[in-house]
Amino acid sequence: MVDQSNETVLRERLQTGFLGVIAFSLLMFMLVQAKFILISLAIAIILFSLTSDAIHAISTRLRVPNWLATTLALIGIALGLLWISTTIVAQVNEIVFLAITYAERAQAALPALTERLGPEAQERIITALTNFNITGWIRSLAGQASGILSGSVLVILFVGFMFAEQVWFPVKIERLADDPEQARQIRQIIASIMHRVNRYLVVKTGVSAVTAAIVWGIFTVMELELATAMALLTFILNFIPSVGSIVATIIAALLAFVLSGDTTVTLIVGLLCSSTQFLIGNVIDPMLLGQTLRLSSFGIILSLAFWGAIWGVPGMFLAVPIMVALMIICAHIPWLRGVAVMLSREGLPDDGAGDSAQDRAAA
Repeated sequence: MVDQSNETVLRERLQTGFLGVIAFSLLMFMLVQAKFILISLAIAIILFSLTSDAIHAISTRLRVPNWLATTLALIGIALGLLWISTTIVAQVNEIVFLAITYAERAQAALPALTERLGPEAQERIITALTNFNITGWIRSLAGQASGILSGSVLVILFVGFMFAEQVWFPVKIERLADDPEQARQIRQIIASIMHRVNRYLVVKTGVSAVTAAIVWGIFTVMELELATAMALLTFILNFIPSVGSIVATIIAALLAFVLSGDTTVTLIVGLLCSSTQFLIGNVIDPMLLGQTLRLSSFGIILSLAFWGAIWGVPGMFLAVPIMVALMIICAHIPWLRGVAVMLSREGLPDDGAGDSAQDRAAA
């Protein structure tokens, strides 16, 4: 009887494990196949969260009707997204045009850049770059740029319908929970996630904008082309923790060498960009963010790798907000608290309970 009982338990565990593997595989498949819609939905939720706080502040302090503030916010989001999309498309078109123009110059400047690596390594690098399909890369870049416009339209539609449904969110939560205390806890979790993500994105946007402006100034003073494109790329990459600033600095140095062909100019640009990224990323950024995130550095790298593999660059952009939401949610669920402990920086998961107290004190 004991053997049969153990065999039954083992069979049930194996079945549960297989079902878990199948469910995880299906989830990964859906994340990859529906990534365009899911990325647009995630960006729409973030924009809705940001503008909800702004609308509340405007309607409360300036005594503007809520419907008017919501309408103005939606118009601002639409105009802002369309402006950003057209700017990115214009910069990509400029990069594509100059990539063809500077292709021969880059091949001519490459031997001078790799001569210290030795003739064998130099030959391998030149062979690898010769086999690189620049035409296919340019077509892919242009295709992704055109996809930004359609994605922006989808985001605008999502945000608009979220504003239309905003009134019914609390009612739906209460009816789903079927318990006033549980509904209150769910609202607290959502508010905590919105508070943390909003603060992170606002600070990161300001810091990235300052960094991009400095990079634009460096390229302009050194009389290099693509200053606006490099500044825009720096602004976007700085939202990717740890890795983004390093990649932006390397691209800036390589681009300076290709555009100028001068080693001195390349060293100056690389030194100035790396100093800017180091100062802002290690001094100003942590000072402004403070204890907002409290996430594990290793967990952030894993999140970047996972969402980058699933959704590409947009996934790396969304990795930190998703990780913040996951940590707060897991901290409220007893059997998932271990996940929150691993995601937290000191092993003390933050459930966001202090955010509501801070909000009440601020009010």
